[in-house]
Amino acid sequence: MTSGEIMKQRTEGGQGRCRRTVLATCCIPWNADWTLAENLFRDSIRQLIDRGQRDLYVFGTAGEGYAVSDRLFDQIAQVFADETTGRGAVPMVGIISLSLRTVVERIERTAALGVREFQISLPSWGTLSNSEVAVFFREVCDRFPELQFLHYNVPRTGRVLTGADYVPLIEAHPNLVATKQVGTDIRAIHELMATGGPVRHFFTDFGFAHASLLGEPGLLMATSAANPSRAQEFFAAGVRRDADALVAWQREIAAVRNLLVSSVGPSAHMDGARDKMHSKLLDPRFPLRLLPPYQGATEAAFERYQSGLRQVLPHWLSGQ
Repeated sequence: MTSGEIMKQRTEGGQGRCRRTVLATCCIPWNADWTLAENLFRDSIRQLIDRGQRDLYVFGTAGEGYAVSDRLFDQIAQVFADETTGRGAVPMVGIISLSLRTVVERIERTAALGVREFQISLPSWGTLSNSEVAVFFREVCDRFPELQFLHYNVPRTGRVLTGADYVPLIEAHPNLVATKQVGTDIRAIHELMATGGPVRHFFTDFGFAHASLLGEPGLLMATSAANPSRAQEFFAAGVRRDADALVAWQREIAAVRNLLVSSVGPSAHMDGARDKMHSKLLDPRFPLRLLPPYQGATEAAFERYQSGLRQVLPHWLSGQ
């Protein structure tokens, strides 16, 4: 596929470098010996595609991209590419590493599988300066002009880029097509939406509702991943800029999140511990374990969560 064809694919149905859509994460199921539960992983990808999720990614925080070895990375990326590209979905692979060299090498190997979209985050051993941020994007984006990049703007790196920070990066790198924003600060959302230009900003549930009144953000399913069909309805309300509907959706999603957080408790603090609860809602076989040393949610926590939804918000369980 040529770079022009890729750009046409990504701008379909929206303006700018990246179409407006819903991004869904694929969590990784581990066997008890910490090997990939491959058949279950394949099933989980197919389930999301069958529910209308076209844009899927793997190896964000929820996908434990920070914890996999190169061997596991390659194995999972191969399976993910097979299941998505063969079913009309658009795969995105996250690259998380302290080493820029490792970032580049993983992109090279994954691009050879046919993947053309990548989610990148800044190295986190030391907070990068402005000049170091510029070097990182230059070494990644300019090295692969035929590929598309989304920047995962995560506080864990020690450096959260502002709207003003993005302006020179957007101008310098035409294949920087999108960002992934996990914050909910209203001032930051306003600045990002005002300075994003052709780049699409993807927000999690609470940031998305507000950003939708300011422009055309994408939705990154987080709590709303409890029910992908309802997440699509929430996204549609944002596209319509239906303020009343968005407020109602936020109220419901906040209630779902409160149940989730109270069920899991403080011990399982990584995002994947909560996201795998949603994977298990979709497929009861999905294991909750995280790669060590991180602690996943317990079966008891999942039972509390599912029971709470059944009692308080049963429509978040139906039609899945």
